[in-house]
Amino acid sequence: MLKRIHHVAIICSDYPRSKQFYTEVLGLAVIAENYRAERQSCKLDLALPDGGQLEMFSFPDAPPRPSRPEAQGLRHLAFVVDSVALSKQQLEKQGIEVEAIRIDEYTGKPFTFFSDPDGLPLELYQA
Repeated sequence: MLKRIHHVAIICSDYPRSKQFYTEVLGLAVIAENYRAERQSCKLDLALPDGGQLEMFSFPDAPPRPSRPEAQGLRHLAFVVDSVALSKQQLEKQGIEVEAIRIDEYTGKPFTFFSDPDGLPLELYQA
């Protein structure tokens, strides 16, 4: 029945700041960008290298969502990378704070976390 994730949707607080982060810092390509006047909302579709998509929305006065400590709902969004260490270095060179690299106790794979401009926890997981 289910084959793969098609997209993940994010609501941001500052559209230009988040667009810059996801396109310039993380390097995602823009598929489409639309302004929906009736909702006073921007919608940005971003391409992930595996064919999946990230949808970014802006809404006026969207309430913040608690993400830590361990709030219910989406816990974090994880991206596969070839090298967690190299990706961590690249993010830090751009001024992004990245946690120390940890090792998954079940798979032995390295991973780490950082946050998007709204504090959404993002994970880098080594392929």
